[in-house]
This record gives sequence, structure tokens and C-alpha cells, in this order.
Amino acid sequence: MPTSRRTLIKTIGLAPAVTLLPRSAFAAYPDRPIHLVVPFAPGGNADIVGRLVGQGMSDALKQTVVVDNRGGAGGSIGAEIVAHATPDGYLLLVGSNGPLTVNPFVQAKMSYDPQKDLAPIALTSYVPHVIIVTNSLPAKTIPELIALSKTQQVSIATSGVGSATHLTLARFNAQTGAKLVHVPYRSGGSLLPDLISGHIQGAMTELSTALPQHKGGKARIVGIAAAQRSKLVPEVETMIEGGVKDFIASSYIGILAPAGTPKDAIAQLQKSVEKTLSGNSVSAERLRAMGSEIATAEQMTPPGFAAFIRTDYEHSREAAKLAGLKPQ
Repeated sequence: MPTSRRTLIKTIGLAPAVTLLPRSAFAAYPDRPIHLVVPFAPGGNADIVGRLVGQGMSDALKQTVVVDNRGGAGGSIGAEIVAHATPDGYLLLVGSNGPLTVNPFVQAKMSYDPQKDLAPIALTSYVPHVIIVTNSLPAKTIPELIALSKTQQVSIATSGVGSATHLTLARFNAQTGAKLVHVPYRSGGSLLPDLISGHIQGAMTELSTALPQHKGGKARIVGIAAAQRSKLVPEVETMIEGGVKDFIASSYIGILAPAGTPKDAIAQLQKSVEKTLSGNSVSAERLRAMGSEIATAEQMTPPGFAAFIRTDYEHSREAAKLAGLKPQ
């Protein structure tokens, strides 16, 4: 049917208004690079997982994913940047225990609320904490390390004040009576050179960070905070086997967006994470090879990750109380 003169005039009259609409009204998400903020220095568990998952998300979304390290304040600086960003799906957080569920109990002044200002997308994985020490340190087991710390200074690094490993170290000292001296770094990766050189005597860190040093003979893991021994280091006793009752601790990693991010963008991002870590994918196998456990299908959804965060938040509250930590 021919277009009427009235309809044609009406359409032409609307044209200028249409051209004034924002580009986002026409473009399908995502139409430009996505930035993943890792709130720690390069080299640690969050950085390693963030880069691995980020590459998979890039492949799934057919869009560049850029990893941006913004370390400091136990992860709070990077988390704050994302929490206050425009909620359009283009700036995301590689979240972990520190900025999400530990810092509220050790930092007196936080400029964001992790449970209100951030929208969970998907949990990716978690990895147990370990104590790794220099080869020159005489302690070869957890009981020997505890005993040694009571007779001489033993410096143990973590990935920073308010980090998950800091809280685990504080719990360990409180529960065992050990006198391990805390030395905070900016990330798990940044402490490795000083550990290998002997400037610090040990570290409470993630298995994924410590594993290459242990396997390479540059340092040795003396205990793992897991319910059972790792298949990757079966020779290493659990801390429970070392006499520390029910002592389990791990770091988790997940992807979050600013609160208010459109649901369709959240859904696409969640699907990209799910595809990246599904079954025996290359990314999933690489994480397992580093000592990580892949999140369950439910945990890899926004509601499932949100429930996980709420539970861990309460666990951190109790752990901080047990360790005698107060916001500073």
C-alpha cells in the first residue's frame, strides 16, 4: 500500500527527534570494551582469576574485556570505584572476601556498602588458604611453626590489612596462641619476591599463589586450611591435622556490577561467566589446576551469589569477633 502524504510528513517530522536519542538506544549491549576492576595489585589470586575469567567473558560476549588493577585499602579502593560508577554494565568488579565481607568489620570508614551498592552477577570459584614459609625456616609443620613463633619473631605476610588472608591469620593466632607477626602487602602476588628472597619468613595466602613456589622448591607449604588434603599437594597436612580444630578458610572470587545495572546486561554477563566456567572448559580446568574449586551452578547466578555473600558476611562477623578485630 502506498504511503500517504500525511504519514510521510509525520515520519519526516519525527526524524530530527530520533537523531537526538542517545547511542545506547540503538546499540546492543555490549557495544564497547568492558572494564574489570581488580581491587588488588597484579599477581594475586583475584588478579589471576580475573584475567582468566575476563578472557572467557570477552570470547563469549564478542567484546574486549580490559582488566584494570586498582589496589589499596584491602580492596576497598577498587570496590568503591565500581560501587559509585555509572550502572551501565561497562565497569565491573572482581570481588573477593576483603572488599565484600571482611572490610566492614575491620575498616571504620567505608564509602560504599557492599550489600547495597553492588549487584552480584556470578561467583566464579574459591581456593583454600595456606601458610607457606621460606626454606630456611626450621619449622616444617603447623605445630612446629606455632612453637617457633613463641620463641622468636616469625613474620607472616598477607595480601593487606582487611584482606581475607589477614582475617585468617588473626583467627589462626587467636585460636592457637601463636605469635606470628603480621606484615601486610598490597596483594598475594606482591609479597612473593620478599618471601623467596627471605625478607619475610612466610605468608598466609591462597593455594593458587603458593603452589608454584612450593612445586618449584622455592618455599614450602606447611599447612592448608581445608577439610581435607589437596590432590595437588597431598603431602601437605591440613591445619586440622596439625591440631587446629575445625580450621577452614578460603578466598572466593566473583563478578559484580554497580547497583542499578540493567537486568538484561546482568543476564548477559552472567551467561558469559557461566559459559566460561562450564563443565570441563579450558578456563575451569586451569582454575582447578591452580587449586581452585569452581562455584556451583546456583552460586553462579545473581541470587545464588547474593546468598553466598550474605552467609559469608555473617561468618566474617563471627571470625572478626573471635580474632578480637575491631574497625580501625
